[in-house]
Amino acid sequence: MKRSLEERLKDGTVIAGEGYLFELERRGYLQAGSFVPEVALDNPEALKQTYRDYMNAGSDVVLAFTYNAHREKMRIIGKEDLLEPLNRNAIRLAKEVSKEHPTEEALVAGNISNTNIFDPEDAESKEKVRSMFAEMVEWCKDESVDYINGETFYYHEEAVIALEEIQKAGLPAVITLGLMGENILRDGYTVEESCKILSEKGALVVGMNCFRGPRTMQPYLAEIRKNVDGYVGGLPIPYRTTEEHPTFFNLPDGGCSCHLPLETTFPTSLDPLYHNRYELAEWAKEAKDIGINYIGLCCGASPAMLRAVAEAAGVETVNSKYSPDMEKHFLFGKDETLKKHNLDYRLKA
Repeated sequence: MKRSLEERLKDGTVIAGEGYLFELERRGYLQAGSFVPEVALDNPEALKQTYRDYMNAGSDVVLAFTYNAHREKMRIIGKEDLLEPLNRNAIRLAKEVSKEHPTEEALVAGNISNTNIFDPEDAESKEKVRSMFAEMVEWCKDESVDYINGETFYYHEEAVIALEEIQKAGLPAVITLGLMGENILRDGYTVEESCKILSEKGALVVGMNCFRGPRTMQPYLAEIRKNVDGYVGGLPIPYRTTEEHPTFFNLPDGGCSCHLPLETTFPTSLDPLYHNRYELAEWAKEAKDIGINYIGLCCGASPAMLRAVAEAAGVETVNSKYSPDMEKHFLFGKDETLKKHNLDYRLKA
């Protein structure tokens, strides 16, 4: 019998693989810009393989890819009629893959996210947001997900609405916030204030995801950990954000040799700005050491990066058998049968 999210959290660190949005765009199955997960209907096998890759890289959960699959996003691309089938199919595909785990069936999480229409000064926008969340949560419940992940909220009040709608369905909630460059949520709350309130309101896990790399997220995770009694989650992006440029929205690339078609490197020119897997692993160790319970990566993360994070947190993954081992490499190995004239050439190659 598979353990619930709460049971797994009590037993130790939970690894949560995200980042499908950028990964599927990189694989050629999703359009940058609109960033709507039509792949759940257009290329279901591609989505299943992506789910599988992240699960085998250590994720305890297969997160249904319904990020941005809400009514507003479907309206803006003229495909509202596909809203329900897209949501349901994304969950059903996640459930199929979750059963493939060789040791313990993975959890399946529903997903709701920032709507981009929330306006703290507009009561009508709040009701629209609540309605959008309510229908997505209803489909999640119908499809029997294990919990719902509400993520990337940059307004505290929108996160509260998401939590309330999840609780109405009687499902556990993970609520994570996206902190933009002003270092405060857009309705004036600090992330630690918001997380404390959300935890006290009953969210099983609270924390942060997306927008920020480890360097500019970790100080805020530490403050959340100090202020929250319950479980805390951290899912940074794998890019080298800095104090001057704390999010990936405005990261500069001084080494680019061409004229970019956009005024920013986000979202399609971020490639040179990655952390390597060893830096991400060091962050995961630090996060675990300060008591972050729900650890993962967000937009831009590859399965290999997630595997490094999981292993750093003490998890042997399904695909740990493919983790780097340079013992047999012709230039950098140490196997006694390797040719000395090649080994001696390693720093000249």
